[in-house]
Amino acid sequence: MPTEERIWQLLDEVFDPEVPVLSILDLGIVRGVQVQGEQVTVTITPTYSGCPAMNTIATDIRLRLLAEGITQVTINNQLRPAWTTDWMTDAGREKLEAYGIAAPVNGTASGHVLNLFGQDTAVRCPLCKSEHTHLVSQFGSTACKASYQCDDCQEPFDYFKCH
Repeated sequence: MPTEERIWQLLDEVFDPEVPVLSILDLGIVRGVQVQGEQVTVTITPTYSGCPAMNTIATDIRLRLLAEGITQVTINNQLRPAWTTDWMTDAGREKLEAYGIAAPVNGTASGHVLNLFGQDTAVRCPLCKSEHTHLVSQFGSTACKASYQCDDCQEPFDYFKCH
């Protein structure tokens, strides 16, 4: 019989198809796990309501649990409260940067990253660590990212948008 602890361990082996270095636990999209006998229910929240990766993630969860012999699985999508980048783990933020994507800075406003006092805060280049960067486009390689460029090393990079 599966245990809740084991299910959480298995979910840490399910990766985001758009950012394959992040587990769904790193992303913070798993909202809960319930185990009642042989029945396992996993509740997930999309990073945004139109995220095309959610069907793939649900399938990957089912496949990972099935590989452990867990056949009675329900995946619930929970839209409220809305996902926020605050739910990402610190390890997930570090993995993003090592992968070449700038991790979200809390307090993002459209086009600018603002701190609590409304002052601009730089998006740090994940390559050279410079804070001299600028927004190229609100739309990056996926809808959850924006395109930035470093003014020092001149390299373009994605920034994982705050939500």
